[in-house]
Amino acid sequence: MSKNVIKNVAIVAHGGAGKTSLVEAILYNAKVVNRLGRVDNGSSFTDFDPEEIKRKISVNSSLVNLNWNKSKINIIDTPGYADFIGEMIRSLRVVESALIVIDASSGVEVGTEVAWKYAEEENISKIIFINKLDKENIDFYAKVNQIQKCFGSQATLFQMPIGEGVNFKGVVDLIEMKALIYQDGKVIQEEIPKELNDKTSEYREKLIEKIAETNDELTEEYLEGKKFTPEEIYNGIKLGVVSGNITPVLCGSALNDIAVPKLLDFLSDFVPSSEERKSIKGINPLTKQEEERKATTEDSFSAFVFKIETDPHIGELTYFRVFSGALNSSSEIYNITKTSKEKVGHICFINGKNREDISKVEAGDIAALVKLKNTSIFDTLCDSHKPIVFDKVNLPKPVISMSVHPKTKADQEKMGTGLIKLSEEDPTFALKHNHELKQSMIFGMGELHLEVMLSKLKTKFGVEIDLSKPKIAYRETIQGKAKAEGKYKKQSGGRGQYGHAFLEIEPLYGEESFEFVNNIFGGAIPAKYIPAVEKGVKDAMAKGILANYPIINIKATLYDGSFHNVDSSDLAFQIAGSFAFKKAFDQAKPVLLEPIMKVNVYVPEEYMGDIISDLNSRRGKIQGMDSEGRLQVVTALVPEAEMYKYSTTLRSVTQGRGMHAMEFVHYEVVPLHLAEQIIEEAKKEE
Repeated sequence: MSKNVIKNVAIVAHGGAGKTSLVEAILYNAKVVNRLGRVDNGSSFTDFDPEEIKRKISVNSSLVNLNWNKSKINIIDTPGYADFIGEMIRSLRVVESALIVIDASSGVEVGTEVAWKYAEEENISKIIFINKLDKENIDFYAKVNQIQKCFGSQATLFQMPIGEGVNFKGVVDLIEMKALIYQDGKVIQEEIPKELNDKTSEYREKLIEKIAETNDELTEEYLEGKKFTPEEIYNGIKLGVVSGNITPVLCGSALNDIAVPKLLDFLSDFVPSSEERKSIKGINPLTKQEEERKATTEDSFSAFVFKIETDPHIGELTYFRVFSGALNSSSEIYNITKTSKEKVGHICFINGKNREDISKVEAGDIAALVKLKNTSIFDTLCDSHKPIVFDKVNLPKPVISMSVHPKTKADQEKMGTGLIKLSEEDPTFALKHNHELKQSMIFGMGELHLEVMLSKLKTKFGVEIDLSKPKIAYRETIQGKAKAEGKYKKQSGGRGQYGHAFLEIEPLYGEESFEFVNNIFGGAIPAKYIPAVEKGVKDAMAKGILANYPIINIKATLYDGSFHNVDSSDLAFQIAGSFAFKKAFDQAKPVLLEPIMKVNVYVPEEYMGDIISDLNSRRGKIQGMDSEGRLQVVTALVPEAEMYKYSTTLRSVTQGRGMHAMEFVHYEVVPLHLAEQIIEEAKKEE
């Protein structure tokens, strides 16, 4: 198998475009499976996870491999829903091509544009497959125009449909100028129907023009009016696809297996092989210089880990792409990211949920290792004598958070272990304990993402947890100046306690959150007690006064006080400092502050009005509007308290076509009526 030319392809799309059905049809044609499985009845080859069967959508990327003509094709079927975008982005790092599937009735959607964007960032070839042409009321050529408008003139039609809706039966191949009719599992080659002659000539000419642009010789021949030979056409297409100057647009129906064998021919003939990939670059950690690795077995071994999966029967599976060299099952590898050695046990090729043990994996291939002890996603594995580190993949930040609580005390410890394990498998899922708010929180890409992770926690680790709305990390501060006296005096037999301090507090502007100024003159308070006063102030600020939230942006000046030769102590001045601060705080126009998030919302133009209206209703302040491709980007500053479950609302408002990202920027004063509610709730809780 490994003697064949290796092609690595990620299948990407907006959710519901039919990726998994297409993979199913590909595997059926390649005789990997003997019947066509279906997503809707849970029988598909790549959606085998219990969560996928239950929800009838892909939630994990799934690796399959097959032979077609003289190629070994590794295909990664990726989820299309925005909640699982991390799976798609990671997969694009380890392939040479992205096969972008588009639903013929919906056309280019947000998920399509996102997939294109990340494929562009990885600088890989792109092929578009317009699926579901057996649906009614399809305007195929309008969709082709839309694709070209969105992705540029390099999107070039290679096939045209024959028939529409239930009468869709095949495609015109614009390379060979033949009609291919699919019926009863067979393909029949015919002459092109006469009614399609004009359109065929038009799009064939556009294809030839695109091929002519791939090199100077072909351009010259084209301008001279010469006809290209079949070999020149083949080489021109190959060059255009590998360079990215041509994005082929193919079409068919995955569900009815129309034009899928032709798609496989195309992948085998034209998408770049692993050897045709530009050599991959990384950093030598010893010299800090950039180095290259060529995709050949002659170069030293290097590989990149892009997925980790816990298998209930054999333990952890570490998926990796070999960029250079080869790896034997008896060898030792060096994890340069962790600077540790790992013993290689089993190496296997993955095909859905099936594994095939192998003794060796070579440059360009994708495989998995069983039970590595200290390896994580995005680690680089290499030859210890020729170290290299590949860039990690940049993933979007989580957009939703929830507070988690174990259902029972017995679940407490297991909860932490299970959630950490899940976060190691999925870097877009995170667990964090907030000591200030005394809550454990999970972060993810959407409600569905969190639901799936908690379902996995239950099935894999036997832990059930409750979710609640996360607490907000409010802050307290002042808007005015005030002075106050703090005295702590305790004399009741034996040594007493005495501390006495006068403080002035005022708002502090700038990057520092706290400043303490010692303005004591003439020894009113001995120097040795000054730090104790400052500690008392800091202690009071940490606990908060209005609603028990930390106090920030304060300048405190110690300007007077008194002491007792015998009874004064650090503790007494600490308490005096705390008393003085609390009194002054109450008089200095105290206010509650809330965290403000910078929110970027990406939506098609028709939803702009609804999005702006919704953000305004959340006390948002619109900062600007811009365009990014076909999408409009609305930037707003919105209180964090108003962004709870926003991803769900956004998808509902935009029919799943909107996405957003957000990050903390600063604190602002909470409106008085809301502050009163928050303070009241905090007092009840206390």
